[in-house]
Amino acid sequence: MAFVKFNVFGKNMSVHRKNGEWLLFLESDTSMRVRIYDVVIPSELDESELSGYLADIFHENASGEHPDVERVK
Repeated sequence: MAFVKFNVFGKNMSVHRKNGEWLLFLESDTSMRVRIYDVVIPSELDESELSGYLADIFHENASGEHPDVERVK
């Protein structure tokens, strides 16, 4: 599976499934990817549930300019 990319309240993040676990990364403007270790995404979540989970975890980062979590294609 490839990286699933999201705009999480203005921050570019991606999620990757490896060995049955979801791994979360912060994406930089220079295409660097940094693993976020302090957020654990439950392995039983389906890919379609990732956006809602990220919104729940990072809701304090919501603003008028960035009110949503959106999947990026």
